[in-house]
Amino acid sequence: MVEELIGLIRRASTKLPPDVLSALKEASSREVSGSPAEISIRTMLENAYLAEEKGIPICQDTGMPTFWVEHNPSIRRRELVGLIMEAVARSTEMGILRPNAVHPITGRNSGNNIGICFPIVKMEERDMEGIKISLLLKGGGSENASAQYSLPDPAIGADRDLDGIKKAVLYTVWKAQGKPCPPGVIGVGIGGDRATSWDLAKRQLLRRLDDRNPDPEMARLEDELLDRINGLGIGPMGLGGETTALSVKIGLAHRIPASFFVSVSYMCWACRRAEIEL
Repeated sequence: MVEELIGLIRRASTKLPPDVLSALKEASSREVSGSPAEISIRTMLENAYLAEEKGIPICQDTGMPTFWVEHNPSIRRRELVGLIMEAVARSTEMGILRPNAVHPITGRNSGNNIGICFPIVKMEERDMEGIKISLLLKGGGSENASAQYSLPDPAIGADRDLDGIKKAVLYTVWKAQGKPCPPGVIGVGIGGDRATSWDLAKRQLLRRLDDRNPDPEMARLEDELLDRINGLGIGPMGLGGETTALSVKIGLAHRIPASFFVSVSYMCWACRRAEIEL
C-alpha cells in the first residue's frame, strides 16, 4: 500500500489535474496576446507540462501535505496513518516532496516532512467499501494569503448577510494581490466554529473546477464572486489582466447564534490535488 500512496503523492506533486489545465488554457485565451498576463499563464502551462514529463515537482514549495481519508469501519486507523507517514518520508527522500516540516520554535527542519501534526491526516469513517484518500499540496504563499473573518466586521464593512460574505471574500483577494500566485482557486467556508470553518474552506479545494454547487443559491454566489474577483484587474501573478481566479467554491456548516465565521482558503494556480481508492 505504501507504493500506491507514493504514487498518489507523486501525482499530486508533478501533475496538474485535467480540469485545472483546461481552466488555465481557457484563461490564456481570454488575455491579450503577448501581454504580461498571457505570457504568465503560458509559462505556467509550460511549467506544468515539463513537470509531468520529467516527473519533478510543479513548484519548489510542495507545501503542507493534507490527507483526507474516508474509510470503512474495519480499518485500523493508527496503522493507516503510519503507512501514510512512511509514504511521505520516502517521497521526501525521493525528491517528490521538499523537506518542509520545521519546528515552530527552533526552526529546525525534520528533513523528512514528519513532525508535530505534520503532515495533516484527517480520518472519517464511512459506510463504504475500502478506502478513499484525497491529497492537497498547498504552498506557503497561498496559505499566508488565506484569511478568516468573524462577522460583523466593521474593518471591512461586512455584516452577517450575503453582502458581508462577498465583502470578506473580495477583500481577501484584493489584499493578497499577486502574492499567492494567481490565478487562484478560492475555497470559502461559511459557518461552523473557527476550526470547522477553516477545514471546510480548504476542503472546497478538492472539488473539480467545473463542478456545480448542489445548493442553487451557493452556485449563484460562486458565479457572482468569480466574476467580481476577475473584475478586480489583479490578473496572473498580480501583473494585471482578466483572470485573477479560476474558480470559487463554497461550503456551508451550521453555526451557533453567537458566531458567524467566513473563512477564505486561497490556492495558487498550481492547484495540486489527487485522490486514490483502495
